[in-house]
Amino acid sequence: MSHDGCLGNVEYISLRTVNFKISVRTPERIQIFNSRELNVRENFLYSIIYCTFAVEVVDLEIIFFYMINEYKNYPLLQHNTFGIDVSAASFVEFSTVEELQQLLAKEWRRPLLVIGGGSNLLFTGDFNGTIFHSRIMGIDLLGENDTDVFVRVGSGVNWDEFVAYCVEQGWHGLENLSLIPGEVGASAVQNVGAYGVEAGDFIVKVDAISIDDAYPCAFTNGDCEFAYRHSIFKTEEKDRYIITHVIFRLKKHAAFKLSYGNLKEKVEELGGATLANVRRAVCEIRRAKLPDPAEIGSAGSFFMNPVVSSAIAARLIEDYPAMPQYPLPDGNVKLSAGWMIEQCGWKNTPHEHVGVYSKQALVVINRGGATGGEVVEFANAVVASVKEKFGVTLHMEVNVI
Repeated sequence: MSHDGCLGNVEYISLRTVNFKISVRTPERIQIFNSRELNVRENFLYSIIYCTFAVEVVDLEIIFFYMINEYKNYPLLQHNTFGIDVSAASFVEFSTVEELQQLLAKEWRRPLLVIGGGSNLLFTGDFNGTIFHSRIMGIDLLGENDTDVFVRVGSGVNWDEFVAYCVEQGWHGLENLSLIPGEVGASAVQNVGAYGVEAGDFIVKVDAISIDDAYPCAFTNGDCEFAYRHSIFKTEEKDRYIITHVIFRLKKHAAFKLSYGNLKEKVEELGGATLANVRRAVCEIRRAKLPDPAEIGSAGSFFMNPVVSSAIAARLIEDYPAMPQYPLPDGNVKLSAGWMIEQCGWKNTPHEHVGVYSKQALVVINRGGATGGEVVEFANAVVASVKEKFGVTLHMEVNVI
């Protein structure tokens, strides 16, 4: 490792590792050497090899070259959309599977935390362990048939950029998930969803690396146990794997889902159902009711919409005829958390630094200078009021750290 410099209180360490094979000329013959890993600050391989072996380099084959960035006392303000001003004791980024495996072979300050775009995180203080962040990029077409395309996407790819790319290519399925913040790896963890569609509907396989032994693993769609805002990576396999790639099966032909909310009406206003129009409609609806994290700190939907039995739903609709309800295939009913929060008056009773968004009560916002603790305190008060009024318990969708 080499200390490349410091910026303020942030100490930056760059680890560059080169694995190479060389042919060298000695007085007797040409010999082949395969290197072990060599840590170098710059790409001075020829001179390093010459000084090491005192021979002329005939041929050099770089088998792989990678760079890992590690930061100490790293500010996380740009890595959480809530805008909480905290820092991490250690922050590491990797760009390939091989880099990640090399990282996991080393000892790191515990605990470990894997993050994506930080759009589903709420930090309540400085993180005293090591944060891993994927920079694995790439959108690769693996294969296709008459009806489907199979696409492998790096976990560090921006989710909305991937959705936009699918629309440009004419691949159907993910257009309803436009403008959701975050990265592709996190989409499989959270099973992100919107307007009647979930990422898990189109995920075929998730590639990951085991944190314990750096061993590559693959999870089928069934293995992931996708459900509403749920996957196995949030429960029994939480903190055990780091996702590197997600494989999607997308459709070549239209299979639009427009029945949720006012999406169909908006699409018709734009000229009818096409991939481009559906994406544009979703983006316009989301921009109209959700804050831009660049301007107002939030994590999008802070609470999950609760799911209750049909009997409870029937009782509630009798007491509150205007309550939005969404029957599910399993016979249960999904309720609108935002509607219940609004009925409890929270749009008109913000705290000093925290409140709910004026256009969507489901969204808790940082009104400026909020701490994670203040947000949690506010959220607990919201949960208590909904429980008291409706007898329904809300659960946070964000991951409180």
